[in-house]
Amino acid sequence: MEPVLSSHPFLTATAIALLLGGLLCLRVLLRPGRLGRKKKRYAPLVGSFINLIINFRRIHDYYTDQARRFKCFRLFHPSRSYVYVADPRDVEYILSINFANYGKGSYNHNHLEDLLGDGIFAVDGDQWRHQRKLASFEFSTRNLRDYSSNTFKRHAARLAQLISEAASSNQPVDIQDLFMKSTMDSIFKIGFGVDLDTLLGTNEEGARLSKALDDSSELMIWRYADVLWKIKRALNVGTEATLRRNIRVIDDFVYKIIDQKIEQLSRERVDSMRKDDLLSRFLEEREKEPEKISRKYLRDIILNFMIAGKETTASTLSWFFYMMCKHPNVQEKVAEEVNEATKGSSPGLSMGEFAENLASVDDLPYLHAALNETMRLFPGVPEDPKMCFSDDTLPNGFDVKAGDVVVYLPYTMGRLEDLWGDDAEYFRPERWLDEGGNLRHESPFMFTAFQAGPRVCLGREFAYRQMKIFAAVLLHFFAFEVADDGKDVGYRTMLTLQTLGLRLRPFPRQF
Repeated sequence: MEPVLSSHPFLTATAIALLLGGLLCLRVLLRPGRLGRKKKRYAPLVGSFINLIINFRRIHDYYTDQARRFKCFRLFHPSRSYVYVADPRDVEYILSINFANYGKGSYNHNHLEDLLGDGIFAVDGDQWRHQRKLASFEFSTRNLRDYSSNTFKRHAARLAQLISEAASSNQPVDIQDLFMKSTMDSIFKIGFGVDLDTLLGTNEEGARLSKALDDSSELMIWRYADVLWKIKRALNVGTEATLRRNIRVIDDFVYKIIDQKIEQLSRERVDSMRKDDLLSRFLEEREKEPEKISRKYLRDIILNFMIAGKETTASTLSWFFYMMCKHPNVQEKVAEEVNEATKGSSPGLSMGEFAENLASVDDLPYLHAALNETMRLFPGVPEDPKMCFSDDTLPNGFDVKAGDVVVYLPYTMGRLEDLWGDDAEYFRPERWLDEGGNLRHESPFMFTAFQAGPRVCLGREFAYRQMKIFAAVLLHFFAFEVADDGKDVGYRTMLTLQTLGLRLRPFPRQF
């Protein structure tokens, strides 16, 4: 998918235009007299928002370069300091020990509001607790666990059949595009009770929604670098005009889903409603407290869970299959494990029958280890900004001020040798297994793929189940190679860590 910012030459122009202003602000910030009045100790200042603009296309690698010099560093921004941390002690402090002092805050909410609104990933306080409480109940039910597993199996089989057609004609597939469509179909069925069917291309409206979501995600991150975004939004020009068009596509689609669901439930007897999906449960709450849950609030809730259920899982699966192609020995070991675990199945099963009969995926430790290793190097959410609410001192001894944006860096942390050893940048699933082949667990403050503390990801086991089912089905039937041999795959700078496109060539697997 072509990045929405790629056709805008203003990236360099903006950097040059803002350079003088940035230097002036830095001079004010670093005046000897100003520094002399302060007795606090702040993290090293390594650059400014200009660096964010210049390095936007490789921003996570830029952060990694800085973190190898300083585990905690700052970038100057005209409105406030951006403080970046890559030490598990600091991450634990922010996410758990002093959780109350670090949240999304008004700054992050303002940047993300057009897309995420008042959804669970953009708010704090009562709104966050209310959504988390309802979602937590839903994710913990056996009904959802069984229902979601069956849904994943059906969609994995449909995806396998599609890939089989490509393999038979020796055609490559855009695996990330297929995963995005398939996971969106899954989350709509499980979360909202809707058969979207974007995978088979029968829903063009759903395809437009997916593209609008991806482009909006990139533009949300761009706002953190672009000091002029509020002016552009007011004038409805440039990237903000593009974002507004995308949000209109998203809103039209989501409000249509809400209205259809409300109409559906109104036709059923209240005492016979089946609350199989998350949207139905929130609609039930809306009947109790209509003043708390508006139509707009439902829209925000849907979008947040849609992004969580679609993008992070699809992105991880894409990077996982890329790693399988880069490390064919690992691909074979995963396929052998799946084959061994399913050897009791009758031979000659169709893809649908194999998926349906796939037993517990919990008995696939090497596959789990390979997924963990993928998320260590390519976490679904590569950076997570928090806002500091009151002056504080981090465990590293550096002070932060109220209003500072404090960002912890999962992508960067996965590449630091002092955390993972000399082979930190190498893909090695064995690091997650003990001598007996059983899974090892690392601190969630070092392996932060699912966050940690009170805001730990509710869908963690849900995501593992989906990824294991898809990976097991596809690797049982196919071997994969990168279609563009020798070409490294890059990422797109957005809320989640998507590839810039990944074309794989599938081959029927022979055991």
